[in-house]
Amino acid sequence: MIRTPLITVMVQAVRKAGRALARDFGEVENLQVSTKGPANFVTAADRKAEDLLFAELSRVRPGFSFLMEERGRVEGTDISNEWVVDPLDGTTNFLHGIPLFAISLALVRNGVPYAGVIFNPATEELYVAEKGQGAFLNDRRIRVAARRTLSDAVVCCGLPHLGRGDHARFNRELAAVQTKVAGLRRTGSAALDLAWVAAGRFDAFWERDLCAWDMAAGMIIVREAGGLVCALDGSDKVLEKGEILAGNEDMRRDLLAALGGA
Repeated sequence: MIRTPLITVMVQAVRKAGRALARDFGEVENLQVSTKGPANFVTAADRKAEDLLFAELSRVRPGFSFLMEERGRVEGTDISNEWVVDPLDGTTNFLHGIPLFAISLALVRNGVPYAGVIFNPATEELYVAEKGQGAFLNDRRIRVAARRTLSDAVVCCGLPHLGRGDHARFNRELAAVQTKVAGLRRTGSAALDLAWVAAGRFDAFWERDLCAWDMAAGMIIVREAGGLVCALDGSDKVLEKGEILAGNEDMRRDLLAALGGA
């Protein structure tokens, strides 16, 4: 695995927050839960993990800015380096006792993801990448899958749900894709979806209506695993548009074409 000072700092932070999440996951029925929108829960565990990440990263890299799911943007003296933090991606899974959730932490440098760490405390799977250093799952180098045709591919997507997303548009996209692929999946965690594309478990992934903290870490991990990442119009404006498509070159081309015809 990558042992640079930057990755060491990031891994230490997510592991510390991950220990707290793992304890709370074991007592999920006792968590205090509030709502901030339909089917969009905020848990005590979520806030605790973000507090731990903020404190740890502020200590080791004072001055770096933050963009966090709960706190929003916290501008530091160094605005060229920004920590982009999702302390609990897959909150609904977490609350239902489904072990598909993750901490997602990225360093975005001058607006571009430079390093990323995605950690699932329930499975102890740790995905890391830094620009030019490759991508790793725990101590193993990972690469995107090499499949070349959609008919052989398992593709993951996000699903709009109560109070979120354009359901009619998604239904058109689903109809356009489902007859072309070997299988479709939905996990409930965009960060893990991107990590699994990087690891070759999924051949491609697309989703709309995401935030930077859902995607930034996964973007650099996929790219360092040899994959491509773009917005659903084929541009590089992933973080600006809040939408993403990831996969190898062939998956990117053919899935973009299928979605474009929806």
